Amino acid sequence: MTTLQLADNIYPLLKLKDTIETVLQLMNDHKTYHLPVVADGKFLGLISEEDLVDEENKNTTLDVYQTNFITAAVNAGFYFLKAASVYNLYHTNVIPVINENNELLGTISSKALITEMGNFCGSSEFGAMIVLEIERSRFAISEINSIIESDGATILHLNVTPHAVPDLLEVTLQLNKKEIATIVATFERYEYSVVYYSGEELFENELNINYNNLMNYLDI
Repeated sequence: MTTLQLADNIYPLLKLKDTIETVLQLMNDHKTYHLPVVADGKFLGLISEEDLVDEENKNTTLDVYQTNFITAAVNAGFYFLKAASVYNLYHTNVIPVINENNELLGTISSKALITEMGNFCGSSEFGAMIVLEIERSRFAISEINSIIESDGATILHLNVTPHAVPDLLEVTLQLNKKEIATIVATFERYEYSVVYYSGEELFENELNINYNNLMNYLDI
């Protein structure tokens, strides 16, 4: 999915001659802290509520605040994850989508971006999740996939992130089944560090732990 495919036109476009009072009211109406400013269809930047709220003269127009504009935008042809980079860098809850001529084609709300990222990560899929800590030198997708497929499961999503320990990686696996006790046991047999997992067995494990704790307590 490209950024343009994720974009919509739910937010109003501001003009340089809009007053601060008008802008703040539009932000309140649309429950946003940022709005795009355009001139002749060209994207000039985002203005933040934080920059305007203390203005005493609410009839002041936006052109006075041009030096405060945030020139955060993403190209329409980029993959939608590029919008996440812009979001993280500028901390805006609106990400403008522009073309090569700097024309504003639409905007992506932070809510829409997070929702799509959740779908991308498989959070809405049926199945379980396993998180492994693996030494960088040992990381091999082929072996991980072989362990998963040996139990008849399929990896829906695999994400690799750096660990706080330089020589380690954190590998998150989203699978297409919830019965993963055998898979977890296989990973542990191959000396993988399973730091987290979720599935039907997790609930059963918690029940067993609570039951054993209760029995130990009663023995006391």
